[in-house]
Amino acid sequence: MEAEGQQNHLKAYGITYWALEKNYKVSWLLNYRGGSFLLPDDNAIRRECQIRGVTFEVLSDGNANTILEEISSPSQNMETVVLEKAPKIAVYTPKGKQPWDDAVTMVLTYAEIPYTEIYDEEVLSDQLLLYDWLHLHHEDFTGQYGKFFGSYRNAPWYIEQKKEAENLAKKLGYNKVSEEKRAVTLKIRDYVIGGGFMFAMCSATDSFDIALAADGVDICEPMFDGDPSEANYQTKIDYNNSLAFKDFILERKPDKYEFSDIDTTDDRVNKKVPFEQDYFTLMDFSAKWDPIPTMLCQNHTQLVKGFMGQTTAFEGDRIKSNVLRLGENKINGEARYIHGTKGKGMFTFYGGHDPEDYQHFVGDSPTVLDLHPNSPGYRLILNNVLFPAARKKKQKT
Repeated sequence: MEAEGQQNHLKAYGITYWALEKNYKVSWLLNYRGGSFLLPDDNAIRRECQIRGVTFEVLSDGNANTILEEISSPSQNMETVVLEKAPKIAVYTPKGKQPWDDAVTMVLTYAEIPYTEIYDEEVLSDQLLLYDWLHLHHEDFTGQYGKFFGSYRNAPWYIEQKKEAENLAKKLGYNKVSEEKRAVTLKIRDYVIGGGFMFAMCSATDSFDIALAADGVDICEPMFDGDPSEANYQTKIDYNNSLAFKDFILERKPDKYEFSDIDTTDDRVNKKVPFEQDYFTLMDFSAKWDPIPTMLCQNHTQLVKGFMGQTTAFEGDRIKSNVLRLGENKINGEARYIHGTKGKGMFTFYGGHDPEDYQHFVGDSPTVLDLHPNSPGYRLILNNVLFPAARKKKQKT
């Protein structure tokens, strides 16, 4: 899985998932040649690799044992992690959403990793319990319809999506979309506390945390929910309820395409982070002592090019101290990729919309992943997909 050796990094994850589904024994060799996978030498696996265009090498038992001995050496920052079973994957996404609207859906399809689409009805009826891993589509959990009001209030798609959301909320027994979304947010939080793995990108990251912190507080203006927001609502935000962020100030203007000062998108607009310097660095962890963040950072490069979204990256001083920063842009003091625990479960937040489309706009053509089979930014998503398959070891730090 190093840069030079693998012709299709993304589909290699699909091969690994396929092997787990077929009950083959699989090991993830952390920090060994870009985070390679060790699978049995079987004709079916060879054939599948050839069909999908995935590069592989055949090792003798002696060579394999030598590699494992090298990895186990205390002098090497490497580790062997056994992958036990293919995780059941759910993608939280509105019905009828185009698959290219979401990078995770797109890369799962490209890597041929199966998933089930779910939405509010399934979440509120406790169907999350059926899944090991949940991805949150670029959703607005605050009930403000993505803060698209300023630019798209008269667009047919915005009017239709608002109507659909209101009808669904009413069907589920709620007076407002914001109340219904908050109930969904609390169910997802409970899923994580109970041991689930949750991954979110773009606006699903900060809007989810804002909805948790604003539980019981009306932060929506009349154009969103039909009545004024609560007086002095900023003072009623409870940061103890959020997963990752603290001390954030909400954006009160309903026509501004922003939720709060968690996000750093404006820094790019104001040229504080010019395009040519928009990269983030993956942090280096001890594979033997901290296998979880090491798994999440497996890649063939430590320097990953940035990409924008409604929520592009996270202001450093808005991140809670118990949350790990997996990828940072130190020029701007921001984190792009963060990870934390809640109860028995874990969450990962990844800023930006599409790792291979620097500034994706509404209505833009989808990214063709055949042109980016070795994308480091997309690899980070797939690290999270396979992560729940790992045999659990007690973390040492």
